[in-house]
Amino acid sequence: MAEYNLAVIAGDGVGPEVIAEGKKVLEAVAAGSPTITFKFNEYPWGSAYYRETGRMMPEDGLETLESCDAILFGAVGDPNIPDHITLHGLLLPMRRAFDQGVCIRPSYLFPGVTSPLANKKAGDIDLVIIRENTEGEYAPVGGRLYPGTPHETVIQTNIFTRRGTERIIRAAFEYCVRRNGNNNGKRKVTSVTKSNAQSFGMVFWDEVFVEVAAEYPQIETESLLVDRACMDFVRWPEDFDVVVASNLFADILSDIAAVVTGSLGLAASANINTEREHPSMFESVHGAAFDITGKGIANPLATISAVAMMLDHLGEPEASKSVDDAVSRCLIERKVITPDLGGQSSTSQVGDEVVRILGGG
Repeated sequence: MAEYNLAVIAGDGVGPEVIAEGKKVLEAVAAGSPTITFKFNEYPWGSAYYRETGRMMPEDGLETLESCDAILFGAVGDPNIPDHITLHGLLLPMRRAFDQGVCIRPSYLFPGVTSPLANKKAGDIDLVIIRENTEGEYAPVGGRLYPGTPHETVIQTNIFTRRGTERIIRAAFEYCVRRNGNNNGKRKVTSVTKSNAQSFGMVFWDEVFVEVAAEYPQIETESLLVDRACMDFVRWPEDFDVVVASNLFADILSDIAAVVTGSLGLAASANINTEREHPSMFESVHGAAFDITGKGIANPLATISAVAMMLDHLGEPEASKSVDDAVSRCLIERKVITPDLGGQSSTSQVGDEVVRILGGG
């Protein structure tokens, strides 16, 4: 019997709504398995906690999380608290402290889901973005000089280390190798930079990409500038297989990929500590979604798909596949889907439907 010790941080906005459905699915997995159980440790951290304490999480928050097997995360953000407080006070510290350097963001056009792009059929779009997750443009390096004066000067520095850059690019190639059997014959890794403008960090990235690519001669490669990549994600998304990019560029591209595959409400994300020395974290891509918070219509399938990614990471591939299959069937049947996909069902009804399918319904 394997008992997994999970940290659950619902966070802000629609986070509590979708996390409730993710937990519901995990409980269904445990109920249907003689070998899997979960212990949920829930932490009320986020913007409400900040209003009470002046911190997004307690001083020993990272130490508290260190002993868990994985982290299930909802969302962070508040319309009345600046992002540099919310994001940098909760989510980014976890990614950095636990060295979750590899972020995996799949985008797939499911049967039953309509792309906003014309003439795209189920499976035509099937790509994975591998995002560098701990340095790059999100590194908190810089500062302000003479603030509030006519001479105010602001410096924001991108950080690219050989360790981090080589790790993320190698992770992209290894992911391409692993996924090839289900990938309709595509074997390609695309690197996205802006090296015509950023002649130090991005040129360095290009150089490391060439070095690592030489170890994988069986895989096709290409390098695109980020503006060209954005265009091609809309024009020819079916041409992409595995895409690797820096923290900022991959974040932007993953939103485009989510939209062209039907909805941000389907986009899951895994923040992986590749050495397994620290817990990895699993979340949806969509964020706090203030405009629909409290309405009970947030799509929980991204969080449920993140649960499937977590199960796979924990070494439970059969349970992971069962959750993925239940999500796919829910979308194919279209009996219970949220408004973002053209349905009228609530967040909890979609979670209940996935649980029903998992139970053999």
